[in-house]
Amino acid sequence: MKNLLFAFFLIFSFYGNAQEIALLKYNGGGDWYGNPTALPNLIKFCNQNINTKIASKHATVEPGSPDLLSYPFIHMTGHGNVVFSDSEQINLRNYLTSGGFLHIDDNYGMDEFIRKEIKKLFPNNELVEIPANHAIFQKPYSFPAGIPKIHEHDNKRPQAFGIFIENRLALLYTYETDLGDGWEDPEVHNDPKEVREKALKMGANIINYIFNN
Repeated sequence: MKNLLFAFFLIFSFYGNAQEIALLKYNGGGDWYGNPTALPNLIKFCNQNINTKIASKHATVEPGSPDLLSYPFIHMTGHGNVVFSDSEQINLRNYLTSGGFLHIDDNYGMDEFIRKEIKKLFPNNELVEIPANHAIFQKPYSFPAGIPKIHEHDNKRPQAFGIFIENRLALLYTYETDLGDGWEDPEVHNDPKEVREKALKMGANIINYIFNN
């Protein structure tokens, strides 16, 4: 039986209304507002290429807000510190266990902080590396090696980690890839077209996974 979040999701899809996605505004001092052109470009790419109906303007939502349940996909990025209060942890956990999806994209410098907060969110769930044969890397675009490398930081391989709830990927943490930078306007990072396209296609796979799993 589908949970409440997916029921809302189906209603929006049935009537053809645009579904909103959101950016997470968190505390701790990290720049949650980084990559301002990333989500608009991802939305545009998905609507044009994988037939989604996502509102062109994304929302901004705080981890303690009851509005979390309005969004099937929440994106989080930044370079620095992240802190979730006890009440925010409870709210985020409820959102994710109710069918929501959180994508955390380390924009470089977030790793040491976000791992601690993920552990607080799910003390009994291990953050595991997602294998390259997982559905999120298979369609609509194929990434046979798993998460692609978009920006170089510490000469480490790109990795995708996840928290699974009853075999459903609920939290995706992308590390040493920097997908959000690849989603930004071309002039922001001067990435080659093929690099931006690779980042956007991987983003489309994430969105596709949420809508179809």
